[in-house]
Amino acid sequence: MKDPRRRALTRTAALILLLLITLPLPAYWVTYKEQYYRLFHLHYIQSPDDTLENIYWLEKAIQADFANPLYALCLIENQVQWEKYRYLFNMHLHLRLIEQYLFLGNKWNKREAYFYNAPFREQNLESLNTAEACYRAALSYWDTARQWAERSLDRRFRFINLRNIQFWEDEAGRIESGSLDYGKTITRELERLQRVRETFEAMDETTY
Repeated sequence: MKDPRRRALTRTAALILLLLITLPLPAYWVTYKEQYYRLFHLHYIQSPDDTLENIYWLEKAIQADFANPLYALCLIENQVQWEKYRYLFNMHLHLRLIEQYLFLGNKWNKREAYFYNAPFREQNLESLNTAEACYRAALSYWDTARQWAERSLDRRFRFINLRNIQFWEDEAGRIESGSLDYGKTITRELERLQRVRETFEAMDETTY
């Protein structure tokens, strides 16, 4: 036979759990970079609305202050680690913004101008203008990302490895080596977009 006290405790615990499930919990106040960054996430479909949401959170993260090192996204044990962490974090935020703007631009970019697209010439030109605006927005973050990467690679940080954010350090290394060059990538996309635009602009009623 079960202990009556144990059954009473079980019923009390169940009641408390039920209340926690049914009562609305207060939202926490989002203030710091780390908190905004946690709201950024990759979506399965990556619709324009999803991408714009991510851009919003990343922009807020860039503008926000850092949380106390106790709440950093990796273990911080001294001021030198803290300095490197801040440089890498700022670089990473700018790189994520570049990626999101590229995702957005690709939704409107027309890779080819086929002759049978001629009846929709104006719509395609408008779509290309939107894509170009997204690509140029992405490009505007590149120089700043490079500057943060350069700071994070200062010789003072050479033997400092920050666990849990090694990927950010890899990004900085790839920027330094040139294997990650969004400036070149975006410039190439803009040049191709311009060629497609010129083809659309040359279309007339005889094209199709």
